[in-house]
Amino acid sequence: MQTGERGVAGQPAGESGTYRRLVQLVLPHLWPREPRLRAMVVLAAIAMVAGKLVTVATPFALKGVVDALAPREGVPLEAVPLALLLAYGAARLGGTLFNELRDAVFARVAERAGRRVALRAYEHLFALSLRWHLERRTGELARAIGRGVQAVGFMLHTALFTMGPVILELALVLGILLWRYPPSFAIVTLVTVAVYAAFTIATTEWRTRFRREMNEKDNEFSAQAVDGLINYEIVKAFGNEAFEARRLDRSLAAYEDAAVKSQASLSFLNAGQAAIIAVGVTAVMTLAARGVVAGELTVGDVVLVNAFLLQLYLPLNFLGVLYRELRQSLTDLELVGGLLELEPEIRDAPDARPLRLAGGEVRFERVRFAYDPRRPILEDVSFTIPAGRKVAIVGASGAGKSTIVRLLFRFFEVTGGAVLIDGQDVRSVSQASLRAAIGLVPQDTVLFNDTIAANIGYARPGASRAEIEAAAKVAQIHDFVASLPQGYETVVGERGLKLSGGEKQRVAIARVVLKNPPILVLDEATSALDTLTERQLQAALEDAARGRTTLVIAHRLSTVVDADEILVLEGGRIVERGRHEQLLARRGRYAALWARQHETALAEAAEAG
Repeated sequence: MQTGERGVAGQPAGESGTYRRLVQLVLPHLWPREPRLRAMVVLAAIAMVAGKLVTVATPFALKGVVDALAPREGVPLEAVPLALLLAYGAARLGGTLFNELRDAVFARVAERAGRRVALRAYEHLFALSLRWHLERRTGELARAIGRGVQAVGFMLHTALFTMGPVILELALVLGILLWRYPPSFAIVTLVTVAVYAAFTIATTEWRTRFRREMNEKDNEFSAQAVDGLINYEIVKAFGNEAFEARRLDRSLAAYEDAAVKSQASLSFLNAGQAAIIAVGVTAVMTLAARGVVAGELTVGDVVLVNAFLLQLYLPLNFLGVLYRELRQSLTDLELVGGLLELEPEIRDAPDARPLRLAGGEVRFERVRFAYDPRRPILEDVSFTIPAGRKVAIVGASGAGKSTIVRLLFRFFEVTGGAVLIDGQDVRSVSQASLRAAIGLVPQDTVLFNDTIAANIGYARPGASRAEIEAAAKVAQIHDFVASLPQGYETVVGERGLKLSGGEKQRVAIARVVLKNPPILVLDEATSALDTLTERQLQAALEDAARGRTTLVIAHRLSTVVDADEILVLEGGRIVERGRHEQLLARRGRYAALWARQHETALAEAAEAG
C-alpha cells in the first residue's frame, strides 16, 4: 500500500507544506481556463483599481471644501462650494459602487472555484481505499472538508480583492504624503503600518494553536453527533439519550474551553491593534497641527491628512481580521490539502484494460490476505465458480467469508495468489469494468434518503420507470410499493429506516436485477432476517441468481442447500467442500454445523408453537 494513504489527513504539515497547498488549490483559480471567467477577473480587477483611485481622490475634494469655507483675514467668506461638495459626494458614492461591482462580477469566479475544489475533494474521497474509510469518522471528515472548501473561496477573494487594494492604497497614500508634505508624515505612517503588521502577524501566529484546537473539538463533536443520530434506534432502544447527551456535552465543554482561549487572545490582539493605530494617528495629526500653527499648512491639509489616515487605517484594521481569517483558512485547508495528496491504495495498472467477459467464471488461486501482517485472514484459498453456477461459502464469524467478497471487488489487494474472472487477474483490468460486472446484495442493505424508485434506479442511472418496475417485480416488491400512497415516489428515510428489513432487502435485490450483472454476490443477504421473511425472500433471490455466476456467503445453511458446491471456511482455510448431501454424509464440520442449526430451528419452532 502507498504509505501516503496510511497518513492522517489534516495533521499539520509545516508552513512550507501548507503554503504549497495554498498555491496548488487557490492560485490556479485566479486565472481560470474559461474565457468568460477570465473576462470577469479582468473586469473585477479594473473595478478594484478604479474604486481605489476614487477613494484616494475623495479627501482632496474634502480639503477643497474646508479651505473654501475657512475664514481668512482680509478675505470675505466665499459662497458654499457646491461643485466641490457634489464632487465629494460623487467620489464617496463612486468608490462604493466600484467595490460592489467588483464583488458582483467576481462572485461567479469565487463560487466556481469552491465548487471545483469540493468536487475534486469528494472525487478523491471515493478513489481512496475501503481500508482508509474504515478508519475515518464520516461526520468529522465532512465537516472538515466543508470548512476547507469555504476557505478556498475566502482566500481566492482575499488574494486579489482585499490584500491587493490595501497595498495599492498604502502605496498611493505614501506617495501623496511624500509629494505634498514633509517626509516625517510618510515616515510616521509607514512605521505605524509596519509595527501594526508585525504585531498582527506575531500575535496571530500565537493564536493559531487555539483555532486549531477549536477545529479539533468541533470535528469531534460533529462526529459524535452524527454517530448518535445515525444510530437513533439503538440509542432509543437502550434508553441512552442521557448518555449520548453527556458524551456530546464533554465535547462541547472542550470546545467551550478552546473558544474562550481563542476569544481572550483575540481581545488582546484587537486592543493592541487599536493602540498602535491610535498612536500613529495622534503622531501624524500632531505634525499636521504644527504645520498649521507655523503657517505652512491650511486647515484643509489637516482634514486631508486625517481623511487619508482614516481611509488607510480602516482597511488596515480589517487587514488584521483578514490575516486572522487567512491563518484560520490555512488551518482549515490542512485536511483538504493533505487529503488530496494521499495516493489511493488500490489503483488501476497503467496498462489496465476493460474486463472481457466470456461467461463470468470466478477463480481464486492460492489466495492469501491479511489486514494486518501479524494476523493472517486467508491462507491458500483456492476455488472456482464455473460460469452460471452457484458456490456457497459457510463458516463461523471471523473465518474470512466477507473478506473474499472484498477481494473479488478489489476493495483490497491480495497479499498472495490471484483472483481471476474469465482468466483475467482483477489487478490487470480497470476497477470500473470489474465492479460493473458484479452485483451485490449485502447483509446490511444501504439505502439513500430518497425515493424507492431512485434507490432501485441507483444501479443504472437513467433507467426508465418500466425497467425499475420490472426489476421490482422480480424482487417481489412491486405489489407492496404499488400499495403505498406515493408508490415508487415514497421516500425511504435515512438508511431506509421507514422500511422493514425484508422490504429493504427486496429493494436491494431489485437494484441488482436492474443492474443485470453476470456475477452476483449474496453476502449473508438474509442472515439479519427472521426465518419466515428469509423463506419469502429465497424465491426472489433464486430468480435474481438464475443464469448468473453466483457467490453466496451464508450463515444459515438452509439457504445454500441447492448450491453446486459448498465451501466450509475455518481459520482462513477451506477445510471441507462438496454438495450439501456429500458434506452431510462425511459427518464433518459442515454436518455438525447443520445439526446445531437444525436443533436451534426446532427449539424456536417449539417455543413459537
